[in-house]
Amino acid sequence: MEPPLRIVFAGTPEFAVPSLRALIEGPDSVVGVLTQPDRPAGRGRHLQSPPVKTVAEEAGIPLAQPTSLGGGSGKAILSGWAPDLMVVAAYGLLLPHEVLELPRLGCINVHASLLPAYRGAAPIQWAILDGRRDTGITIMQMEPGMDTGPILLQRVRGIGERETGGELHDALAALGAQALTEAIGCLRAGTLEARRQDPGQVTYAPKIDKAEAELDWTRSAVELVNRLRAFNPWPVAFVRLAGGPLRIWRGRVDGATDRPPGTLVQDGDGEPAVACGDGRLLVLQEVQPPGRNRMSGRDALHGGYLGPGAALDGADDPSGPTR
Repeated sequence: MEPPLRIVFAGTPEFAVPSLRALIEGPDSVVGVLTQPDRPAGRGRHLQSPPVKTVAEEAGIPLAQPTSLGGGSGKAILSGWAPDLMVVAAYGLLLPHEVLELPRLGCINVHASLLPAYRGAAPIQWAILDGRRDTGITIMQMEPGMDTGPILLQRVRGIGERETGGELHDALAALGAQALTEAIGCLRAGTLEARRQDPGQVTYAPKIDKAEAELDWTRSAVELVNRLRAFNPWPVAFVRLAGGPLRIWRGRVDGATDRPPGTLVQDGDGEPAVACGDGRLLVLQEVQPPGRNRMSGRDALHGGYLGPGAALDGADDPSGPTR
């Protein structure tokens, strides 16, 4: 029987936690964990540990939190742990060439898309923004380029019609752990077959900026619903009102209207809806008025938060909500 592999894990957010737990519970030895430094968070700006750090400390695994792996620091850390393999999942720091080459079996990455589609930092959100019906997990051999390495294993996962970014994130995190376990088993058995990515099929998923969550009502209703889904739970789609941002958590596409884009109306079921650029309505199913908790769109309407005179296009609509 072959001895267990010595594995170093590099990851930071919640997405990486299922993969780390799978390695801890598996037959191999996690000899060290790399994660990003603690960061200020919340209104009090208190230092908060990355989720991966919490798991590593609970398991008693040696931990390092360098601000960079360049300048020989990464090589020094890994040399002390003497890994056979390094596993990376949403780590957030670049791995220099000397780090990638140090483990005997190299470095493999758990990526939340079907590469070469959606290389980059936000593949889950961009798949929803683009209206894709499926996505998945890619286990790839890492090289210096951003998500450019050979594909070792892929698993497909459909995207639900109403699935949010948060829901898809959790599902892919779990699928990533399963795919990682399978890939390492195949690696040990010598049955993994690497294949190069098709450069003609490459797309990118750049980091999401909060400003992108502001809704433009000239877009189609389907596009806007996709934005609600993709930006739930972060950064949350919003429109600007006089008292502050109205956050829109959930919505659905409804029938036709001849009102100008951004006009607040009331649909046949008594729910608030907004005219979109394609002449269809976006029903506001769940919203968060300025300074308030999340509530149904109907409650917001009845509570006066979306009452007569409100308009969601930056102009007053004296006619109030109407079909």
